[in-house]
Amino acid sequence: MEYEFHRIKRLPPYVFAEVNAMKAKARGDGKDVIDFGMGNPDLASPSHVVDKLVEASRNSKAHRYSVSRGITGLRRANAAYYARRFGVEVDAETETIVTLGSKEGFANLAMAITSPGDVALVPNPSYPIHAYGFIIAGGALRHLPVGPNINIIRELEQAVAHSVPKPLAVVLNFPSNPTAQVVGLDFYQEVVEFCRKHQIWILSDLAYAEIYFDDYVPPSILQVPGARDIAVEFSSVSKTYSMPGWRIGFATGNSKLIAALARIKSYLDYGAFTPVQVAATAALNGPQDVIEEARNVYRQRRDVLVESFGRAGWNIPSPSATMFAWAPIPDLFREIGSLEFSKLLLEHAEVAVSPGVGFGEYGEGYVRIALVENHQRIHQAARNIRRFLSNAEDIIGASQKKRGEL
Repeated sequence: MEYEFHRIKRLPPYVFAEVNAMKAKARGDGKDVIDFGMGNPDLASPSHVVDKLVEASRNSKAHRYSVSRGITGLRRANAAYYARRFGVEVDAETETIVTLGSKEGFANLAMAITSPGDVALVPNPSYPIHAYGFIIAGGALRHLPVGPNINIIRELEQAVAHSVPKPLAVVLNFPSNPTAQVVGLDFYQEVVEFCRKHQIWILSDLAYAEIYFDDYVPPSILQVPGARDIAVEFSSVSKTYSMPGWRIGFATGNSKLIAALARIKSYLDYGAFTPVQVAATAALNGPQDVIEEARNVYRQRRDVLVESFGRAGWNIPSPSATMFAWAPIPDLFREIGSLEFSKLLLEHAEVAVSPGVGFGEYGEGYVRIALVENHQRIHQAARNIRRFLSNAEDIIGASQKKRGEL
């Protein structure tokens, strides 16, 4: 039976699929791919958290259904985190909920609040779920260009002035994936004031709250007085505690939005496996030196990458936060675009990165590099890239000839 599903038709082809397929083939051919593509933390989860998981798993009572909004102890642990990290008091019963990673929470909140035709303001480039959570829910998008030398507040004002109907919500993501852009509390104050005036919900993604460097410390939008009238914030243990596969995240903030998400989730899931939630509670309540240790690893990798790639001929801005570098494509390759550049880099240098266009059209001209390889591998990548760049004209010419452009 031939049938096209409406929601699936609204999703574009997955840009990363082509690079991922090439990466798999290269590995299948025995090539040693140095993979900076996926933002998948390679650091071990804290040992005391793993021990707690094992301990809790031995209790057969914990093998039953959990609760979709998260066990009480974990919600209280997240509230305690907000109090000590941001000085924000959170009601663990009404202002926070446990999600299956922040990605699931974001998508289900978009589903909960979006009616067909509602407009969401979404940064571009951005992490894909920020846009496609609303697309899947039946909404419409208006993109907010973000990046160097772009006045985000001005873009927000223009978007609201020219949107019909009035936007339902705006998405924020700082520190940003993929651009690593950061903002201060004064930015959040302006956004909250503007969105309260225009009655627009704010969905803020704070997944990289603890991966920061130098003198910058990411704030929470909930630190702004009145933010909880309109804002909810998403976070997770994935990057903070190197627990990406555990799939534990949080939505925190406006009680009406939290209640809407809780109701949707009550129909869709029973929450994460209880021992996983118990272990996540141990992460939040336990020793926090693991965060500083992970932060130091990413800082050192950032410095090695920026320095070694620079010596190889590829100058990359040093990020102030996140586990990513947002790298302009070297000048000789700019005309071919980020996808073709990523494919050539993989083919000729055995280095995998994420093409910027995969995060939105305003990501064109850049690639995202994840800090998920050790120093030795980073230096090896730099050596490969040096050879790649020294042969750039020949590589581009051969690529154009192969595609029939010459």
